[in-house]
Amino acid sequence: MKAGLIYLFIILSGFTFQTEKTAALKWVVLSGGSLRVDGSTNVNQFSCAITNYSKPDTIHVTRSNNHPVKLNGAIRLDVKNFDCKNKPMTDELRKILKAKEYPKLMIKFVSVNQYPEPNTRQKTINGIVFIELAGVTRKYEVHYKVISSDNMHIQLVGTRDVLFTDFNLTPPKKLGGMIRTNDKLQVEFNVRMKVID
Repeated sequence: MKAGLIYLFIILSGFTFQTEKTAALKWVVLSGGSLRVDGSTNVNQFSCAITNYSKPDTIHVTRSNNHPVKLNGAIRLDVKNFDCKNKPMTDELRKILKAKEYPKLMIKFVSVNQYPEPNTRQKTINGIVFIELAGVTRKYEVHYKVISSDNMHIQLVGTRDVLFTDFNLTPPKKLGGMIRTNDKLQVEFNVRMKVID
């Protein structure tokens, strides 16, 4: 009787392993992406952005019916391309982010909790990324808004609050400390991708 139960367990275990399906595909990052940071001081708010990101990056995707979707790939943006629509503020932000010493801001994609199916209505999913800035890397959970236009294209709009001090950076001050930038920034990155099987 005991041997029969063990045999049955082995068969069922094997069946479980066989039914777990995985699929590998690629997302090719298209031009037109952007990254925006919104912040505030004790007197006003500001918004700075890198627009028209156009590097030909590829994100490798592994889908499984029993696990989060694994991602392997990154986008690398030039910190010098930040534009705050105000030259003194733009120069100050680039200086604070150490653009000369660390010219790249990198977002490395790790996973999403579900696959953003094309041809679906706008939805939200969560994911994990590593953000590297000024020589420091931090892991974050990101909230994505998924916008898909057809079977071959996916647009992810990710948002996350970060702190200057997360990256060992000091929020800027002006006029002898009378104008102080708050530590918190809201980061939004917009990535358009083509799906390749």
